[in-house]
Order: sequence, then C-alpha cells, then structure tokens
Amino acid sequence: MAGLAVNVDHIATLRQARGTDYPDPVAAAVLAELAGADGIVAHLRGDRRHIQDRDVKLLRQIVKTRLILEMAATKEMLHIASEVLPDLVTLVPETREEITTEGGLDIIAHERTVKSAITELHAAGIAVSLFIDADTSQVKKAAHIGADMIEIHTGAFCDAKGGEEKDRAFAEIIEAAKTAAGLNLKVNAGHGLNYDSIKKFKGLKEIDEFSIGHSIVSRAALVGMERAVREMAELIRGL
Repeated sequence: MAGLAVNVDHIATLRQARGTDYPDPVAAAVLAELAGADGIVAHLRGDRRHIQDRDVKLLRQIVKTRLILEMAATKEMLHIASEVLPDLVTLVPETREEITTEGGLDIIAHERTVKSAITELHAAGIAVSLFIDADTSQVKKAAHIGADMIEIHTGAFCDAKGGEEKDRAFAEIIEAAKTAAGLNLKVNAGHGLNYDSIKKFKGLKEIDEFSIGHSIVSRAALVGMERAVREMAELIRGL
C-alpha cells in the first residue's frame, strides 16, 4: 500500500504573502499527521520564498512520522540538513525564476555534484532521494551513484492536455518506476497530482509513496486541512 507525504510549502506561501506569522506550516503538519499522513515534506529554497529556517527546525521537533526535506545540493543546504537531520532529503533542481520546480534533477549532467551531496548526507546518517524525470537513464544513474530512492516528477503527466500526450507521459512513469524497483530503489512520485489525477495510478504497485502539496492545501482552504488530507489518503489507499 502506497503512503502519502503531505507538502506544507503552500501553507507557508499564504503566510509569506502578507508577512504575518499565520497560517503556520508547523500547525498544518500536525493536522496532516492526525488525518493520516505518512510523512511531511518541506522545501527550503535558497530564496526562502515560503518555508523558512525556523519552520524546518520546528518541524523536526514535532513531526512524528517522517520529515522529508526538499533542497538543492548546495553547501548551505547540506550544512542545514546535517544540523536538522531530517529522515530523508530529496535533492531537487532550483532556479530563482521558476514559480515551482519545473522538472527533474539532471543527475547525468551533474553527477559529480549530486554524488558528493549523497556521500555527505549519508555520512550524517540521512537517506537520500533524487527528484528526477521519468527517464530510465536518470533512474539507472541514480542507482549507480548511491541514491536510496527516487521521486518521479509527475508534472509532464499532470500538465498534459490531450489524452495521447497524457498516456505517453504515464507510460514513461510506469517504465521508470519498474526500472527503479528492479534496481532496488524505493520509488516516490509527485508534482501536480490532485484528487482526480491520482486515480490513474491504481495498480502501479512499484510506487511506495506520493508527495502531494498544492492540491491538498488548495482543498484545505475550502474544507479544512484534516478533511483534505484524509480524502487524499483514502484515495491513495484505494489504489
């Protein structure tokens, strides 16, 4: 049965929009866990546009399931991770101009940097996932350089307009997931998934966990955090 990791970044986005101290992503994490989340995700960006250092430190203290820290493979972030000690670090690409993460990390092009980051994080006792596109060459490289798991970027599937384009993108996800499982990599998936698109994953048993944030926070604005998380968790458990 796949799990659900809830990303609380966009609770922080609401807070930062007005420069207040609410809504609190730490409080959202508590509610998400009470509603059945299997993990909490927070992306500490270099520009600090949503999650702040204070949030990560408090999340480490209060999260009872698993704390997953998304971050770029920079010296600053590696230092923070070694101090906070999340249960898992997911290395992601990051540019200042993007609205949200636009694609997977190209670990073939940046093998030396990514491998060095994995080594440093492992030395601190932290498991490492790599956020990559649904590309079997990237999957194989992830296994080769010592990643513990991958997170498949599902954005191409979620953003596809036509049925043929969507089916092609989903076929690539299936191939990547099966390739990873064959290489003894755990498989997570996320980016753009919502209460409708998640249903497509029924029967794809190679995926261990889904990382979902924006659609849950958006629904939470209308029905509350606990209900929004519970509804998504129920959908995932029925896959």
